[in-house]
Amino acid sequence: MSYTFDYLVFIGRFQPFHYAHLQTVQVALSQSQYVILALGSAQNERNLKNPFTASEREKMILSNFSPEDQKRIIFVHVIDVYNDEKWVKQVKALVKKVVQTGSKIGLIGHFKDASSYYLKLFPEWTMVELESLEGAISATPLREAYYQGIIKTEAFPAGSQNFLKNFQHGLVYRQLQQKYKEQDYSNIQ
Repeated sequence: MSYTFDYLVFIGRFQPFHYAHLQTVQVALSQSQYVILALGSAQNERNLKNPFTASEREKMILSNFSPEDQKRIIFVHVIDVYNDEKWVKQVKALVKKVVQTGSKIGLIGHFKDASSYYLKLFPEWTMVELESLEGAISATPLREAYYQGIIKTEAFPAGSQNFLKNFQHGLVYRQLQQKYKEQDYSNIQ
């Protein structure tokens, strides 16, 4: 099969991985030999905004794809640095480590709101801009419902649903629920 790109980069936190994320990866897989998922906020601390570790997100994401497609998905872990210049350098360096020299690299995403400005920080990569997918799903209300014990099944593919159900049985989930009740956005110790 002939692809437009060798690698398409999709940057996100995927906290958690929902249908709009799934659709984006599916579009990327149709246009690129490989998809690089740059998992943002990949530091180890957990909090209400970032409840899942990078390795947990990898498992959740891959559980939604066939074994063939799983082989075409590459992960890089992006640590929060709160400085656009350093962050862009980090993303580029991580991508450079996993791509073949001379590859055609693109960036896939959607200009959802002001927080999507980062998509313009990689002018050397061809931009694949997507229209709003699945009613512009936002993960924030999905996380809030989750902390209340509700998994909005209409927003999640089956693999994510299973991951979220299993995660509810652990201590970390109960700690997150308590933080949510207290509106405490600090890290879990």
